[in-house]
Amino acid sequence: MAAVSDKKSVSDSSTVEDNASFTERFRRGDLFSDKCPSRDVLKHITSRWGVLILVALQGNTLRFSDLRRKIKGVSEKMLAQTLQSLESDGFVLRHSYPVVPPHVEYSLSTLGEEAAEQVAGIANWIEEKMPQISEAQRLVAEKRAAEE
Repeated sequence: MAAVSDKKSVSDSSTVEDNASFTERFRRGDLFSDKCPSRDVLKHITSRWGVLILVALQGNTLRFSDLRRKIKGVSEKMLAQTLQSLESDGFVLRHSYPVVPPHVEYSLSTLGEEAAEQVAGIANWIEEKMPQISEAQRLVAEKRAAEE
């Protein structure tokens, strides 16, 4: 006889096991809950700068200035804030050398390399599909202009 699962489908309003305790649900995470701490992590790694930092550091160790040059358009403030968030989440390692002037290098932790692999997949897909995406954007813009 087949075992019956207590899990609900992802499309249900609740994605946790019916009988799971609060601490089990909290520890595991529930992205559909507005109180789930995993939402902050999702925001950090899927933000524009988060994705670009993770991809830039994939297999690399870079200084702040090298990262800023590589990720064109990011301000110093946004780069610093995003690096701090990713470091707090355990994705980025910050190594500061006791020299003058200060020398700080950034690399990915094992967890960060895993996250970078995931977001690199979507980044690569976007690059590959840009002609189709651009065409869809053009068609929608034309349709909206015609409706005005």
